Amino acid sequence: MSAIFNHTIIAAKDRDESARFYCELIEAEPAQSWGPFSNIILDGGVMLQFAEPPVEIQMQHYAFLVDDAHFDRAVARLNDQHVEYWADPQMTRAGETNTEHGGRGFYVKDPAGHGQELITQPYF
Repeated sequence: MSAIFNHTIIAAKDRDESARFYCELIEAEPAQSWGPFSNIILDGGVMLQFAEPPVEIQMQHYAFLVDDAHFDRAVARLNDQHVEYWADPQMTRAGETNTEHGGRGFYVKDPAGHGQELITQPYF
């Protein structure tokens, strides 16, 4: 059996703000938090932990596979909140979604500047 992904720590400027952003965008649930972490849980039991490091945050990229209805809700939420998103990772096609790999996708930055990608079809 190969390894199963369990959790990761995501650097945040404000750990609670980042946790709320992810809960809304990917429809995750808050989880019990402790110490320096604000935690959320994804389907399948994967935990995302948000912490405020004492160093400059380097941008990371996180991609989430969602169904079409979730995708539509996420785009509507971003539009309602006037949050900018792009069809491409170079951020040249603002306010658009793409139709790559037989599905749809978009990119958005979280409150700490990390790149989020929502897609409706996996790349493989």
